[in-house]
Amino acid sequence: MIKINLVCVGSLKEKYWQDAVGEYSKRLTRFCSLKIVEVDETINANINLALEKDAKKISPYLKGYVIVLDVLGTQLSSPEFAKKLSALSSTTSEITFVIGASNGLSEKIKNVADERISFSNLTFPHQLMRVIFLEQLYRAFTINNNIAYHK
Repeated sequence: MIKINLVCVGSLKEKYWQDAVGEYSKRLTRFCSLKIVEVDETINANINLALEKDAKKISPYLKGYVIVLDVLGTQLSSPEFAKKLSALSSTTSEITFVIGASNGLSEKIKNVADERISFSNLTFPHQLMRVIFLEQLYRAFTINNNIAYHK
């Protein structure tokens, strides 16, 4: 079973976000070992300094094949994301995805990643992006396992 790590800057404060993440996390247990790591967001008037401090907190959790979610990354359809996940599952036992905070991610983290993907040209709050990501991860596994979820 593949290990999926999701490293997120910031926490989910509202119960509805926690419930949504909990639901998809539960659904994913049949397909992968999922670990969600939250690191505290650095609040600083100097955005670059904050991003660098966040990078130091993120770095210890970058294991296996690393993919950062970046608005400038490669956009994939759900079937393309499923295909990528399937291909990676055959070559690695661990994939780490990274979601930045409201100010994004430092170039340092983006540059050490194996890949950058984008879920949209739109910008989403990091709490919502976590839910969107987990839903798409679940969708990818259902596509790859021929389960009637993806439409």
